[in-house]
Amino acid sequence: MLFPENENQRLEVLNHYQILDTPPEEVFDELAQLAANLCETPIALISLVDAEREWFKSKIGVTTSEVPRNISFGSYTILENQILIIPDTLQDERVAKNPLVTSNDYFRFYAGVPLITSNGFALGSLSVIDFTVRNLSHKEQVALQQLARQVIRYLELHRQKFIDDSQKSFNLFFSKNPNPMWVFDENNLRFLDVNQAAVVHYGYSREEFLQMRITDIPPPEDVPMMVEFLAKASSDLHFAGQWQHRRKDGQIIDVEIISNTIYYANHKAQLVNIKDVKKHKRLERNLEESEAIFRAISEVIPVPLVISRVSDGLILYANPELVKTFEFSIVDLDKHKKILDFYHNLADLTALLEALNEHGFIRNHELQLKRENGTSFWAIASLQYLNFNGEAAILTVFYDITHRKNAETKLQEQNEFLRLIFENIPLMIALINPNGKLQWVNQEWESILGWKFQDLETRDVLEALYPNPQYRQNVINFIQSAQRNWGDFITQMGDGDLLNTSWANVKLPNGQIIGIGQDITERKRTELALKAQAEREQLMRTVAQRIRQSLNLQEILNATVQEVRDLLKVDRVVVYQFDPEMIGTIMAESVEPGWTVSLGVEIHDTCFQIGAGVEYHQGRKRAIANIYEAGLADCHIRLLEQFEVKANLVVPILLEVSSQNPGSHLWGLLIAHQCSRFREWEENQLDLLDQLTVQLAIAIQQSSILEQAKTELVQRQKAEVKLRSALAEKEVLLKEVHHRVKNNLQIVSSLLQLQSHTLKDPEVIKVFRESQNRIESISLIHKNLYTSANIGEINVADYIHNLAASLLISYQIGSGRIALETDIAPVSLNIDQAIACGLAINELISNALKHAFPNEQLGKISIALRNIDNRIEMTIRDNGIGLPDNLDWKNTDSLGLSLVYDLVTEQLEGNITLERNHGTVFKIQFTQLTLH
Repeated sequence: MLFPENENQRLEVLNHYQILDTPPEEVFDELAQLAANLCETPIALISLVDAEREWFKSKIGVTTSEVPRNISFGSYTILENQILIIPDTLQDERVAKNPLVTSNDYFRFYAGVPLITSNGFALGSLSVIDFTVRNLSHKEQVALQQLARQVIRYLELHRQKFIDDSQKSFNLFFSKNPNPMWVFDENNLRFLDVNQAAVVHYGYSREEFLQMRITDIPPPEDVPMMVEFLAKASSDLHFAGQWQHRRKDGQIIDVEIISNTIYYANHKAQLVNIKDVKKHKRLERNLEESEAIFRAISEVIPVPLVISRVSDGLILYANPELVKTFEFSIVDLDKHKKILDFYHNLADLTALLEALNEHGFIRNHELQLKRENGTSFWAIASLQYLNFNGEAAILTVFYDITHRKNAETKLQEQNEFLRLIFENIPLMIALINPNGKLQWVNQEWESILGWKFQDLETRDVLEALYPNPQYRQNVINFIQSAQRNWGDFITQMGDGDLLNTSWANVKLPNGQIIGIGQDITERKRTELALKAQAEREQLMRTVAQRIRQSLNLQEILNATVQEVRDLLKVDRVVVYQFDPEMIGTIMAESVEPGWTVSLGVEIHDTCFQIGAGVEYHQGRKRAIANIYEAGLADCHIRLLEQFEVKANLVVPILLEVSSQNPGSHLWGLLIAHQCSRFREWEENQLDLLDQLTVQLAIAIQQSSILEQAKTELVQRQKAEVKLRSALAEKEVLLKEVHHRVKNNLQIVSSLLQLQSHTLKDPEVIKVFRESQNRIESISLIHKNLYTSANIGEINVADYIHNLAASLLISYQIGSGRIALETDIAPVSLNIDQAIACGLAINELISNALKHAFPNEQLGKISIALRNIDNRIEMTIRDNGIGLPDNLDWKNTDSLGLSLVYDLVTEQLEGNITLERNHGTVFKIQFTQLTLH
């Protein structure tokens, strides 16, 4: 075992704190509990390492008060300057074989902070311990070190309080003592203090004493012997002997001294009690010596101590701590105060005296005492017979345990509070030990499960609740996982019935397990109902989706009967259709293997034919649990027996007659058969079939509509073929008409051309050419119509471009002299509008070619056609010399302009405007008409 280099000094400093073997203190217990909470460990200790042991000032999670130093963890901690952490004790060679690690305690994790005083001595440690391998976070390490510093501060406060209390007791004992007393420094032998009795007895003033050394008191010849004696005795706790002293007046006196080592004002000193042996007999000197020793010790110890006379209980001596504890004054001792005044119950004192007579001593007996003011407190009493000043007496030492008793009372109250909660909480609670033995259950556990605790005390509770070994192993695995979540199980009750339960487990540090359970029968019932509802809704969605996705009625019926059989777990599901004579046919069937197949069978049900099925016409649905007890007609029962039916559900399938007639007619039945046994049906199962018949009715009506639509489509296709044939003939005829009109117009144009060759007058020739151009513009329209892929549709852009180009050729305009631009939007014109627009373009372009560009002048003519809202705007623009300002073009002799005006206003029903800026611009606007 390793020791610190300053071990002897460390132990001496530890003893100065006077903390070893002191009772528990609340402040240290709170610090230890705080350490356990912060680090989340089951064990926390504040320990002090003595020469042979590690003693626990405060302990959380353990009951022992100390461990031998050779197996203590603290002996390693005090060797460190910082925190010592052992994450896994089995992996650390220092402690791997330590009994605390290998025994049932099985300490697997340790972290300790040395308790180092301000002058560098490690007194012990603040440590946390766990049963599992783990580590501390940085935050937890810092917190633990801060708590260790708080422990040191309270140790220093404890030491200072002890010093202060000792000093007070010492001052009272020292100043009032009738014997001369003094204190001198062991190192330099100088007087540190003297009492008044010493001043009087020796004749020196206090100031003179404080300037002297202890070697100034004996005669000069005794000084060397005294120095040698002091050197030898300096290490003893106390020493006694007879000496000769010299008073100030030179008188030599015989004295007997008792000396004790003390610390006085930070000096290691000797407290000396002096008796003048000349005035007393030897017996009295011995008695005074004993009293001095006793008083020197009893005055400074921080434990209540009293000596009482055996005969009448009179208090012969009480130390200051007892006076303080019982809150009475020294004066009260002179009033013949008795020991029985301290006891709350006289019976307690009587019992103590009887036990003392029997055993001769009593150790650590708990009892209740009372103070001078009448208040009570709990204490531990130890009693011993002794002889005091020649009288039989009893030495009684008390130790106040009020804090501990209060804590015990509070713990008992908490336990009672928890017991009441556990007994009345509407949950099953059981306590099971690590071996599976039942240790405690609450009333709710017994009430719900029907077992009595006494019946299972000697049995394996899990074997009783879960007889199946494989299922029981699943339960054991769940319990051992100690996860704080709920698990559902089927538990066997005391009467053998099975119960749905849910359990959660809490594993305690000692290995015990608290099981918390509840009856979930209602929850399971609700879950099953919700599951059934969800399955029904899913079936409805599936059928509805098939109806939307498929127009094949037979596929829908086949899928529906299969889905219903799977959901209801029945032997057969059929869709049964009636014909007008009430003879039925099975249209779709899903049947369990081994039962009679009815698909396609034509059923002559005489019961229906004679009117027994009228209720189904009215929408009645039936759930028959037993066909023999349902009041069915004999003919109906015989029919069901043919197909081995014992119970069934029957729902009619009703279709609307028409949208105008809100009535309905019976199409057929949706039936679920149970063949293997009689069966009690649930209401929601009948409702399911009822809802499905609505979907089936939709599918049937949809299929009927589809068949009708197919018939109508065939008829329409035949009519369309006839229409297409007639239309083709008409189109050929129209093209032929347009072709003949175009040819006739060409003949007229050619005749005008031939006639113009016989004329000599230029004006007449011009008139013939203009007429020829007008005819050509109309001819182009008909040519476009019979050459178009779509008869009646005119390519306006091509028509206008070709018309303008032919005019340039007709007037023999040289290449490049007059530029022609067209901007034709895709507009729709009927033939009348096209002819009128063509004639207007013909007249306006012809007029521009004749008058706008005299003397071979270069120019440009543009034609634009576009849609503006529901109107068409046509613009013919040239950049020539323009019309004369005095020309009223609407009232002119010019045939061309007059023709344009009439075409626009009358045939096109539009308007025309003229702009004379930088040439001539004609804007024609008219309403767009439908082609025909």
